[in-house]
Order: sequence, then C-alpha cells, then structure tokens
Amino acid sequence: MAIHTSSDNELRSIIFEKERVIVKFLDENCEICKALAPSFKKFSENPTYQDITFLQMDASENPVSSKEVKLTGTPFFAIYFKGTLRDCGLLSTEEKVRKYLDRLLACKE
Repeated sequence: MAIHTSSDNELRSIIFEKERVIVKFLDENCEICKALAPSFKKFSENPTYQDITFLQMDASENPVSSKEVKLTGTPFFAIYFKGTLRDCGLLSTEEKVRKYLDRLLACKE
C-alpha cells in the first residue's frame, strides 16, 4: 500500500471512510522526518499493516489538523480508529512508529 499525501480538506472524510489510519505530520526542514521516511514507506508496504491507511501531511500547510492533534513539533504521528483519534505524539524512532501501528491494529470496537 502506498503513502497518500492528505490535507485538512480530505482528512476528515478519510478517517471516517477507512477503519484504521495513521497520519505523519512533517516539515520539509525536519531531519528526523527525512530519516524516518524509508521506515514509514517500509511499514506501508508490509502485509502486516495492510489494513491501515498511511497518510502524510505537511504540518505548516494543514493548520486545522495540526491544531486538532495539538501538534508540538515534527515528525508528529496520529492514529485514528473508526473516525476517532486514539493517540498522537512526537515519534523519533522506527520502533516507536511500529508500536503505534501495532496499537492501531489492536483497536477493537
């Protein structure tokens, strides 16, 4: 599965359309964002996470979504289950991203 670029206008409909969504908020000058890009792509292609929709959004270009998740810096991740924000925060390692993905997979009604 690919990583889709999203915007404030699209995010709301995507999180209600798709059961499980992870959003990576990034900034073009963020070195950690760049360092995590290959891992995020690898996760998006991993069959284990095929039921998760992977999105990325430019933090500065999407102020509504950034405010909703109380963005405090980048890379900032948010996970949604059935339209509800389940968790969000600054993540700086591949392992922390994996834990978020596993937490999202474990979400039940």
